[in-house]
Amino acid sequence: MNKLSDPNSWPELYGDIIYRHAYFRLRDEMLAEELVQETFLAALKARERFAGNSSEKTWLIGILKHKIVDHLRKAVREQSQDESIQEFDDLLNESFDGKGHWKIDVSRWNSPDGSLEQQQFWQTLQKCVSGLPKRMATLFILREIDGLDSDTICKEMELSSTNNLWTMLSRMRMRLRQCLEKQWFNKT
Repeated sequence: MNKLSDPNSWPELYGDIIYRHAYFRLRDEMLAEELVQETFLAALKARERFAGNSSEKTWLIGILKHKIVDHLRKAVREQSQDESIQEFDDLLNESFDGKGHWKIDVSRWNSPDGSLEQQQFWQTLQKCVSGLPKRMATLFILREIDGLDSDTICKEMELSSTNNLWTMLSRMRMRLRQCLEKQWFNKT
């Protein structure tokens, strides 16, 4: 069994990286801070079980990931189950013409930009994700950031079937595409 460093040193050694990890996924400073504290507390309680199969930092981030999933699971349960069909119909009408073709020209999306623009793109993407309904934002994080598979996401979000998941993924991607078109690709 590997020995852990002094728990009093954890905030100094790992506080920033764990906070950034939490903030990127939750987009809420106070909640990220709260989950960092919960992570350190849980690690303190579980330090006797640390097997040393990973670095101390990786172990702490793993605990944080569980705290984030627990939070997201609770948040999903507290939210309404789905957005209205009318809202989705409006989104479809804004995105497609009468023949089912995208109303936007995506050919401009193929050229890579410099690193400064890439940083700006990621900031714009984060802004667009923040503008999604909380349930869709959670779905984006679980699927695209955490890379969870469909079955795991269905369990975490308490979805009755993968069909519901695919419908939500489609809506989420359409909203993100629409937001990115307005906020990034059509900027002057």
